[in-house]
Amino acid sequence: MKKPLIILTGPTAVGKTELSIALAKAINGEIISADSMQVYKHMDIGSAKITKEEMDGVIHYLVDVIEPSEEFNVVRFQQMAKEAMNIIYAKGKIPIVVGGTGFYIQALLNDIDFEDTREDASYRAKLEEEAKQYGVTYLHNKLKEVDPQSAIDIHANNVKRVIRALEYFHLTNEPISKHNEIQRQKQSPYNFAYFVLNMDRDLLYERINKRIDIMMESGLVREVEWLKNQGYTSDMVSMKGLGYKEILEYLDGAYSLEEAIYILKRDTRHFAKRQITWFKREKDVIWLEKEKDSKTSELLEQIISICKERGLLS
Repeated sequence: MKKPLIILTGPTAVGKTELSIALAKAINGEIISADSMQVYKHMDIGSAKITKEEMDGVIHYLVDVIEPSEEFNVVRFQQMAKEAMNIIYAKGKIPIVVGGTGFYIQALLNDIDFEDTREDASYRAKLEEEAKQYGVTYLHNKLKEVDPQSAIDIHANNVKRVIRALEYFHLTNEPISKHNEIQRQKQSPYNFAYFVLNMDRDLLYERINKRIDIMMESGLVREVEWLKNQGYTSDMVSMKGLGYKEILEYLDGAYSLEEAIYILKRDTRHFAKRQITWFKREKDVIWLEKEKDSKTSELLEQIISICKERGLLS
């Protein structure tokens, strides 16, 4: 018997949090965050981190657990998420994976094998130096030449992943996108339901803009200033996250605050678009369309009905 697993994902600002809490309460589940930023301590406003009040007694894993100086990646996520799942199963409960990082979800759902971790430190150092000297676009263009699919999947600003893809090609003479595609075809070891919450693009963009306005009112600049004063720098993976990168550049004098907010809104909208593109490529996905006047209870009913059909719930 495969163990049950529910995934609730979708683009940023679509409203996953409220629905996930309602779902966890309805089915006696606990939540594992698949968010690459909410895992960090001290990074609350820019990551739109769920608050204790919003959790409403539902246990969450992988939220607020590591320092911003630590590196968090897909391999670490997979290990930590599996540990959390074992705890949840031992309680006789159902794990609900919630968050918008598609690659993390794919790695967990299909139990992707990251054993091929051959490295070439000197080649990586050379690429890091090129990124500093010539800029991230230069490096991204190199990736386009050898692995066009990865260049589509990986944003130029995600230097770590761009470098890893180039390093993988350098070591194997094979695009990492091909390796990932093979892994994607694997059968999941879980009895799962993979829900993607989505809404009209204009409405979503409106919600993104409004969310960023609220972040600014809530003190995002103060939060980033505090992180900077603690010694957290733009070289760290955590500080490259949306909201942190742009405000840090404002604090460093690269932009006016108005320009930084404009860039943040624009790049967050682009990020949401890329998330939707990723989920469209995934197999066995169940799309949930959220209308302007959709009630959480209606969406919840849909989810529970499908989970019962698939034998995840009795």
